[in-house]
Amino acid sequence: MNYKRNLLFIIVGLLYTCVAGAQYNPVANEKAVVRSGNMRFTVLTPEMIRIEYSSKQLFEDRASFVVVNRDLPVPHFTRQERDGYLYITTDKLRLRYRVGSNPLSNDPANPNLQIALDVNGVEEVWYPGKSDPYNLKGTTRTLDQANGDVRDWLENGLLSRSGWAVIDEREPRKDGSLSLMFEKDPEGGMDWVAQRRDPDGLDLYFLGYGHDYKKALGDFTRVAGKMPLPPLDVFGYWYSKYQRYTEQDMRDIVHEIRSRNIPMDILVIDMDWHRNGKTGETNNTKWTGWSWNRELFPDPEGFIAWLHAQHLSTTLNLHPADGVYPKEDHYDELYADLSKRYSDITADSLSNADGTICWNIENRDFYEAFFQHILRPHEEIGVDFWWLDWQQWKIARNEPNLGNTFWLNHVFFNDKKQQGKSRPFIFHRWGGLGNHRYPIGFSGDTYANFASLAFQPYFTATASNVGYGYWSHDIGGHMQNGDNDAELYLRWIQYGVFSPVLRTHATSSSHIERRIWKYENFEQMRDAIYLRYALVPYIYTMARWAYDTGISICRPMYYDYPEADEAYRYEGQYMFGNDILAAPITTSDKGTNVSEKTIWLPKGTWYEVMTGELLDGNRVVTRSFTREQIPYYYREGAIVPLYPRIMHLKERPETLILQFAPGKSGEFNFYEDAGNSVDYDTACTFTRITQRSEKGKTVCTIYPRTGAFDGMPQARAYRLELLAREKAPSKVTLNGTATDYEYDAAGKKVIVSIPRTACDRKLVVTVQ
Repeated sequence: MNYKRNLLFIIVGLLYTCVAGAQYNPVANEKAVVRSGNMRFTVLTPEMIRIEYSSKQLFEDRASFVVVNRDLPVPHFTRQERDGYLYITTDKLRLRYRVGSNPLSNDPANPNLQIALDVNGVEEVWYPGKSDPYNLKGTTRTLDQANGDVRDWLENGLLSRSGWAVIDEREPRKDGSLSLMFEKDPEGGMDWVAQRRDPDGLDLYFLGYGHDYKKALGDFTRVAGKMPLPPLDVFGYWYSKYQRYTEQDMRDIVHEIRSRNIPMDILVIDMDWHRNGKTGETNNTKWTGWSWNRELFPDPEGFIAWLHAQHLSTTLNLHPADGVYPKEDHYDELYADLSKRYSDITADSLSNADGTICWNIENRDFYEAFFQHILRPHEEIGVDFWWLDWQQWKIARNEPNLGNTFWLNHVFFNDKKQQGKSRPFIFHRWGGLGNHRYPIGFSGDTYANFASLAFQPYFTATASNVGYGYWSHDIGGHMQNGDNDAELYLRWIQYGVFSPVLRTHATSSSHIERRIWKYENFEQMRDAIYLRYALVPYIYTMARWAYDTGISICRPMYYDYPEADEAYRYEGQYMFGNDILAAPITTSDKGTNVSEKTIWLPKGTWYEVMTGELLDGNRVVTRSFTREQIPYYYREGAIVPLYPRIMHLKERPETLILQFAPGKSGEFNFYEDAGNSVDYDTACTFTRITQRSEKGKTVCTIYPRTGAFDGMPQARAYRLELLAREKAPSKVTLNGTATDYEYDAAGKKVIVSIPRTACDRKLVVTVQ
């Protein structure tokens, strides 16, 4: 199973490398299209059909907010008309449409349109309007005010135990907006919003994938676009807190972190970086502002340069809704530019009575002028990315049915992309289906308690059902009643180790402490962050896997085990990449220092990393863990690459640790790139690593690296750790020659160290 899965990884990676960079084409191959009066059907895959109805026969060939590519290889299908019906049959679906009718029939017994498919040998029939109680859900815009389990907030996702799901492009989103269209810029600029040609038409996509959830998500990213790969340092530790920090406070925090040997890669600067946008006062009481508060940050240019010298990236928090006040820096330049651009707009429409330039990001002229005069000065002094914290009105004021959250994400992400200087990403809220193209997400203001923590594993994994694989949570909780709880904060950080992004944060309350060195269990928290950094080679490879396949890093158990009821019931555990099962502790031990966790282990053998024990699967186990321990397991035959101790991800360690879990076979395709390059599609490398065990020996092979990127290491050392070995081996060879090894009896590990070797050499280690 591992061999086939990782071989698929290699093949998929090569295929995507070959086609990488190709432009998405929203116009389908004409051979995939079937017309019938006011209906148009497009057979995209054997399991996916687009269904359009327009009484005006105004069909859309432009990209939509959700679907940006329809030019797929035409699958095999047949079409027939008989007895007044049109039949379209693929290898998976059987569509029937009553010719000349409106597909939105209200008679379920005899619908005008239906699609049948087989789900585990049972026929399932869908028709427009049919409800689905078995949808596995997706995600929601924000967790603001969430206090525990709020799954009723979640939108429907792309997967269902019923075997089918529907993307209805005309159904209003939860914020009341619609999926609109993209209009191509003839001058090659950013795609811009446009209304539909027939606002009353029907435009939906039927997905009939049964329980092949991975294929459903992979095909979704073929039509809806890939999940871009974030920069490498995103997967390190972020320090963040909403507090009236000064520049010196932040320098002191960085010094404290570095002096205590805490790894860190990103320092977040929350809203107090700017002065009061309306009055210009440094005692900021306004969410919106664009000018540095020089009282708190007297030298922003020097400060950001200093952060970069400390190997840290940074972001500024934005709340754009109030527009641009007259007392802002560069206001005059922006006003003059917009006055020229807005040739058909009066001065009253450009600004409010007090001179405030109205927020109008849905207007291309406003976008271009605003970014040029307001945001570029900050980017030019080194602001690495934007935290887009929109909490205001949901629908744009100057474009019908346009969701502000989605549109802000589209504009800010693609502006960064068009600059082409570094890998684009932003920090924002979920704006609806299609937002997977604009990572990463900020989930909002939860309460700091065990109930909220317990919901996060389910919430994060379930978001992968809409391709939204990069939620960043306020680790520790945002709002807090009562004193700081060292156990709660520790368990939240430990969960953060096995989540897409590890960012501690809280609101501006003096009693809330997020500096881990202020807690009595500081070393346990730091050890968790050490583990996160050790896992980065595995995490980053799985992030590339997500880019190539549409399968997020954190995903529910039912992706791999769709027919096992336990995969749906045990919501506190999830797969973290292809080879690690994570089940973080999310309940209090009430002072005992030991927590129990009930875990479903699927079929096979699982290596419990924190204890070094091998456990048989296909059963439910209850295990005990101290506060230092995090329940996570390697799949049988897994190969997990790790970093040695590092303090930031701008450095690439010379040694790579490879842990081999017991199993007859296993494979891993280790991925690397330059870390923040825009050409990672093709400028990257893969190193295939395998293990085979039979007849008393294990053969571990590191194959010559393939691919290339600027700055790639020419050689590296390796430390191979063969896990769960009850006794020392009789012999170990490297490329056929006997070599030294170490046997760790307490840890039950065989350790083989390979000195620095050229990456284009094949290495074979045999353990007898």
